[in-house]
Amino acid sequence: MARILVFAFDLTEASQIRRIRSLKMLGHDVISAAFRRGNMNAQFTPDWANIDLGFVANESYGKRIIGILRAIRIVVRKRDALKSVDLLIARNFDLLVVAWAAKSLCGMRDVPLVYECLDIHGLFTKSGPVGAVMRWCERRLLARIQLLIVSSPGFVTHYFAAIQKYRGPHNIVENKLWFDGPLVARPKRREPGAVLALGWVGSIRCAPSLKVLMQAADHFGDRITLRIHGNVHRHAVPDFDDEIAKRDNVTYFGTYDYPTGLADVYAGCDLVWAQDLWQRGANSDWLLPNRIYEASWFGCPSIAVADTETGRKVAADGLGFTIDQPSAGALIDLLENLDRDRIEEISQRLLAMDDARFMLRPADIQDALTPVMQAGD
Repeated sequence: MARILVFAFDLTEASQIRRIRSLKMLGHDVISAAFRRGNMNAQFTPDWANIDLGFVANESYGKRIIGILRAIRIVVRKRDALKSVDLLIARNFDLLVVAWAAKSLCGMRDVPLVYECLDIHGLFTKSGPVGAVMRWCERRLLARIQLLIVSSPGFVTHYFAAIQKYRGPHNIVENKLWFDGPLVARPKRREPGAVLALGWVGSIRCAPSLKVLMQAADHFGDRITLRIHGNVHRHAVPDFDDEIAKRDNVTYFGTYDYPTGLADVYAGCDLVWAQDLWQRGANSDWLLPNRIYEASWFGCPSIAVADTETGRKVAADGLGFTIDQPSAGALIDLLENLDRDRIEEISQRLLAMDDARFMLRPADIQDALTPVMQAGD
């Protein structure tokens, strides 16, 4: 058993909670040092020790810099509580800065540092001096980590290896379903409803996807229903409520409990829009979203853009359908030519696939951390 300090970007964010609980399930003693963003689960109270790093607003870069400096000061003041830590894990670049500072200032120079990257922020792929400075800063810290963990091979291929020239150790932990209680049962069989139901599930933050889906809804009228479930990032899609209100065939159902609410969410969907488009040409092309694993668990085929990592995964693994362009026209053409038998065929194929293809197991986390766990022994 190791004592692990996790530097977290948002204490109440669902994937962050899942990762910390997965470490606890492996028997590790986990402490977090976490910001709060206020995006979801506002009333959540952790069942592990946490160092509160304060509130940081979304997309407020100036405030984020202030937050990083404040976090370093807080962690340094709490250094007595960090004695005998065996491993540091930092989730995203902001927290990597804090973790590296803590390692340097709190007597943890020999403690392995893991950088876990779930997204490549737009600042790091930006052209011009700002992007160059951000990439330089990240390269300096990449040289000081002992392990990189990413959720998609596309991040290594197209960014860390190709752009940042990172050649150090890395592992991939896909953003699969996590159950810290009983498994949510998979259905035995699914049949499309009388009216085709297209779902958009998870973090609703992609303005280009909203546009594509609204145009498709307008084209099909009462031949389709668009069902939206999840946490809406209204700073990213400020016109979301107005767009939904304009259309009778589009419904926003709000947030849901994870993972217990997923069965009801996907039971109402014949297909799910799985593609992220808001950072086209960069992060959106490289990531693998949680929703492709969720949807597949419940036998719901995914739709993605063919030339993205998501689209390649969907095509290679038989998880659904791809379109050639991220446009309403391409989506409309696909849906116009899909018959219900084909949807049901893919659905049954998904339900016949092994659970392990879509579910993250404790052993997956342990295997990913093995290089630094062995180094720390």
